Amino acid sequence: MSESYEGLEGYAPEADLGLGCGLPTEYARICEGDVVLDLGSGAGNDAFVARSEVGPTGKVIGVDFTPAMIQKARENAEKLGYNNVEFREGDIEQLPVSDNSVDVVISNCVLNLVPNKAKVFAEIMRVLRPGGHFSISDVVLLGQLPPKLQTAAELYAGCVSGALQRDAYLHLIEQAGFEQVKIEKQKSILIPDHILLEYLSEAELAALRQNPVGIFSITVFGRKPGGDTELFSRRMAKPQVSLRELNNLSGSCSPGSGCC
Repeated sequence: MSESYEGLEGYAPEADLGLGCGLPTEYARICEGDVVLDLGSGAGNDAFVARSEVGPTGKVIGVDFTPAMIQKARENAEKLGYNNVEFREGDIEQLPVSDNSVDVVISNCVLNLVPNKAKVFAEIMRVLRPGGHFSISDVVLLGQLPPKLQTAAELYAGCVSGALQRDAYLHLIEQAGFEQVKIEKQKSILIPDHILLEYLSEAELAALRQNPVGIFSITVFGRKPGGDTELFSRRMAKPQVSLRELNNLSGSCSPGSGCC
């Protein structure tokens, strides 16, 4: 499910555990000087990418509930010489972050592992400044997983068995009070048959393929009401360069091509 970060500014391979399902910074519209909060920051992968965008005047805060991950992320930050990235141990259902103190919240395939997703979105609303926004990559469903898959630990760790229906996921966000909620990117996720057969019989797998469940990775955007609407409009007008476009750029350009 994870996407390649190769070629992305700020990417630190030692911090990439391959556990994500998208690139939330791709649509986060981070600006220089922002305070960015990364939920479920792991070893620091997305936090370090965000740091490259906030610049020296900005700050990135990563929150993770696993002490080992916090330690690993701090070691990575120290090794890389980053002094404006901070990692805090805590529960994203009860964030160790002050009210109205963050410009942008990002997260990568973490909310599906949290039992009370509504509480997480309420916490995101609390910590964002008025007019702040989030960009979250996560997994959603169209159709119901078979009961055996819903309880599969391996699929839960892969953010699949804990996934909500797509409409229910978006409804949770709107119920929390966010506006301008939209899916920025959606891609289909295929679970190989050999993994499914660890939990399903041949007949059950055949039935599933007859009535397939749509499993998708989405990157969703939402904004907290209030704030400077003109400033937000300028932020939204900021060009978004995808990783695919970055990878297609070469080190030189041709005369007349418009790149120089």
